[in-house]
Amino acid sequence: MYQDFIGFVRKIYNKPKGFIPLHEPTFEGNEKKYLKECIDTTFVSSVGKFVTQFEEMIAKYTGAKYAIATMNGTTALHIALILSGVKQGEEVITQPLTFVATANAISYTGAKPVFVDVDKDTMGLSPGALRKWLEENIEMVNNKPFNKTTNCRVAACIPMHTFGHPCRINEIKAICKEYHISLIEDAAESLGSTFNGKHTGTFGLFGTLSFNGNKTITTGGGGMLLTNDKELAKKAKHITTTAKQPHKWEYIHDLIGYNYRLTNLAAALGVAQMEQLPDFIKRKRELAKKYEIFFKDSGVEFVSEKKNTEANYWLNALILKDRKERDEFLEQTNEAGIMTRPAWELMNKLPMFKDCQKGDLSNSEWLADRIVNITSTVI
Repeated sequence: MYQDFIGFVRKIYNKPKGFIPLHEPTFEGNEKKYLKECIDTTFVSSVGKFVTQFEEMIAKYTGAKYAIATMNGTTALHIALILSGVKQGEEVITQPLTFVATANAISYTGAKPVFVDVDKDTMGLSPGALRKWLEENIEMVNNKPFNKTTNCRVAACIPMHTFGHPCRINEIKAICKEYHISLIEDAAESLGSTFNGKHTGTFGLFGTLSFNGNKTITTGGGGMLLTNDKELAKKAKHITTTAKQPHKWEYIHDLIGYNYRLTNLAAALGVAQMEQLPDFIKRKRELAKKYEIFFKDSGVEFVSEKKNTEANYWLNALILKDRKERDEFLEQTNEAGIMTRPAWELMNKLPMFKDCQKGDLSNSEWLADRIVNITSTVI
């Protein structure tokens, strides 16, 4: 299997020798033109037309009413948590199968993550596991959910759309509404993915995107906060720009603010990338179809989009038989110059989060032993 796969990847990328990365950015449009234009204006920091244009393009594409550009996806999550009212000493439910930024952003607020299991098929937060944990651990006091074990308010829930595959976000949204918990979507990996025709990141109070160098589109580093709430959008833009009040020359700041705004230079890259996004998604989906056909009847599961969803296939994923087979696959492919990787170490196993409360994480542990991400650059 390993040699067949290696040969297949080298054939579709037309690269018989040399290193093939897991994912790399594609620059085929107006990137250099817009970067030069930005440099020529000298507006290269957080003020400039490209920041506004990039926000407008993202809002239109996702269907969100408002989009606020930030330095990266982590800062977008941090601001989303703050504006959702999460305070020090409170708790935020999320999944253990995620990139560390999700749990880190929770920690920045002084809150503590609570880890609830994922579904095996979506690899995202399980509504069944979420409801079970809430029923067993939550007591409602004045319409606010409190953890009976810690006496802390559960202030928010952050599901993540893993590798661009939408989780069961409609069910999660209904549960959060029932328990008066703010819903924030970590859609960092799912630009271009939809659930029932609605873009990920637009179901909750906030959604967040990432434009890191390995994402479907990139600004080198960058993020976006999505919301349909006008006042929250206004406040997000204000506090991500150091909470400086508009004035021709005075420096007056009325809140604790953050220097989190995306630069005009990075946004220029983003505008050029957004112009190409529909083509990128089309090509990534074509690549996924090639993989799906290749692995059919092989005994290896290729993770395909689920009913009522459309995935961007940011990172293509396989489910191997067990950890031994996973490790053999990783060793053989990487040794041959074909970059593959396992899933992240589960958050509850990292030293800084090992004491956090958690539910039964059987699915997360099962997946962590078997997931392999394979080459996903557009072809």
